[in-house]
Amino acid sequence: MAYKIEFIPEALQDFTNLDNSVKKQVAKKIDKLAFNPYFGKALQNKPGMNLTGFYKIYVLDKKYRIVYRIIETKIEIVEIWAIDKRDKEKVYKTLLNRIKSKNS
Repeated sequence: MAYKIEFIPEALQDFTNLDNSVKKQVAKKIDKLAFNPYFGKALQNKPGMNLTGFYKIYVLDKKYRIVYRIIETKIEIVEIWAIDKRDKEKVYKTLLNRIKSKNS
């Protein structure tokens, strides 16, 4: 069964802004999600960051992360929320900002 992959608009922009070599590797990982949405590792709380319900996938020797959540309805949807570098938890800070903006 293939699952539907959706990007929030900001994550689609993240993907668009990647250089081609990185984009190809990210696309391969996202393609895997269509067949196994639990392919990634579940995120947990970090100091000051509630990331419960999100998953991460490593890309390019852990230099990049894809952060997503699974929306369980009649059809399961994998929703991409952020794609960015791991450095200084940048991807998680980006994710938190996006969660806050969607909840306000």
